[in-house]
Amino acid sequence: MQELHDAPLAPLTTFRLGGPATRLLTATTDAEVVAAVREADETSTPLLVIGGGSNLVIGDKGFEGTALRIATQGFALSGTTLELAAGEVWTDAVARTVEAGLAGIECLAGIPGSAGATPIQNVGAYGQEVSSTISEVVAYDRRTRETVTLANAACAFSYRHSRFKAEPDRYVVLRVRFELEDAGGLSAPLRYAETARVMGVEQGERVAAADARETVLRLRAGKGMVLDPEDHDTWSAGSFFTNPVLDPAQYEAFLARAKDRLGDDVTPPAFPAADGNTKTSAAWLIDRAGFTKGFGTGPARISTKHTLALTNRGDATTEDLLALAREVVAGVHEAFGVTLVNEPVTVGIAL
Repeated sequence: MQELHDAPLAPLTTFRLGGPATRLLTATTDAEVVAAVREADETSTPLLVIGGGSNLVIGDKGFEGTALRIATQGFALSGTTLELAAGEVWTDAVARTVEAGLAGIECLAGIPGSAGATPIQNVGAYGQEVSSTISEVVAYDRRTRETVTLANAACAFSYRHSRFKAEPDRYVVLRVRFELEDAGGLSAPLRYAETARVMGVEQGERVAAADARETVLRLRAGKGMVLDPEDHDTWSAGSFFTNPVLDPAQYEAFLARAKDRLGDDVTPPAFPAADGNTKTSAAWLIDRAGFTKGFGTGPARISTKHTLALTNRGDATTEDLLALAREVVAGVHEAFGVTLVNEPVTVGIAL
């Protein structure tokens, strides 16, 4: 296991932001991960677990404690059952399942980060969420000090949320198991309107899984959501805010504010959510509140390709990013009475 001291963390994040860690460990086996976590717990040392760093915002002062980078590898496919080590590169794993003719995660192509992070956030895009295909998650339970296997139902998945996110200091994901579909090389039914429209089919239809993956990659690239070291629009955490989920009273108040501000003929995006709630679009809110693509004059700005992405233009600090995020949150709340919630995990800072 590699060990470094006063180690820069910014290069381990897609934002390329944040100060150093007192100590950085890189674990390449499950046993090394567990040993590092146990050592931190036994010595009461603060612990920061890092996967692909694509959903992480670290403060400029860094992290006083042990940062543990999970770099485990393992891709095992048996029939339609897939097991991934937590450190596997997610987008590479998606490509391999498509090559194997399996469906279920093809529309999650291009999402940066590691496999172990996907159940934590219940990663989703273009009509798919990992919660629909995850069968089990193997994790180290810091409370009981043992490795446990949690079935899908025990993971408490919901929109961009899970048991792992609700209890961030309890579980360290080691492996993720998926149950995919052998559809003869076809995709799962397309659930996302934009994907279906671009592919010239109706929602609910199937297409070649490889074509679905390539279409999603093109769509994501057009929005600056596929990593490219030369493109500062991708120096981000992807979508910085989750889509707000409003209860009936909140939605009615929001709708009234929107019509008052923009006119009676305006119909904000609305999608049914659990428990009779309504989900609306954070990107729509941001844009209609006056924060358009490329907004900002400093080193942290809104992406020129997508209003949901806040970006580092090359020499930003975390404080620059936070200032921009706070400006957007305040502006959307003033305009529509809706409070945006950040999607990335923050370390040593608060929005």
